[in-house]
Amino acid sequence: MRPRVPARSVMSMRRPSVLLFDVNETLSDLSPMGDRFAEAGLPAHMAPTWFASLLRDGFAVTVTGRPASFREIGADVLRGLAGRVDGVDPDAAIEHVLGAFTTLDLHPDVVDGLRQLQDLGIRMATMTNGAAAIPRTLLELAGVDDVMEQFLSVDDAGIWKPHAEAYAYAVRTMGVEPTDSMLVAAHPWDIDGAARAGLGTAYVDRTGTPYPRHFDRPDVEVPSLVQLATALS
Repeated sequence: MRPRVPARSVMSMRRPSVLLFDVNETLSDLSPMGDRFAEAGLPAHMAPTWFASLLRDGFAVTVTGRPASFREIGADVLRGLAGRVDGVDPDAAIEHVLGAFTTLDLHPDVVDGLRQLQDLGIRMATMTNGAAAIPRTLLELAGVDDVMEQFLSVDDAGIWKPHAEAYAYAVRTMGVEPTDSMLVAAHPWDIDGAARAGLGTAYVDRTGTPYPRHFDRPDVEVPSLVQLATALS
């Protein structure tokens, strides 16, 4: 795994007292979702389109201020996609696809990375646009649920990331200031939102995708959670 140059010098940063982890794609590996689509009778290539559309609609209701759950939006978007494919039962497809989120594997670096971050004495919590039960289940199955002090969700914040209030809810719940916190995410939109809300940011880039220039840069850019632990040690 290739090294990554931090966006800004880690030496100039104060180590955060709290790390907040995004879940989907940051901790969990969504690549098997294509198989779930195929098993439901849908083209596997629809999976990325579905997930991107789910986020789009979640962001839209965030702008308008109407709360909506990840599952509700995901089901509605999937129903629309399934309606374009002959012979597919939309309700069955919804249950099969959405049921995958609690069975996904973590990325290979996650378990070791979380343990190394725990050894640094940093408090940790998840903060997801999905249900809090999903990361709790995934980390429990992997034997690392004990590293998380809290499993937080925008369901309790009342508004999705990247709205500033979603991050404010998370840091209030953890009892710290935004400047004592760092969001860890694989999504530039999440990094940008957290940075604008006053949090430190760590971008996990496992694919070598160029960081978009229209978003605020992360404080730290790493290819894995293991490298994040090294950067913060």
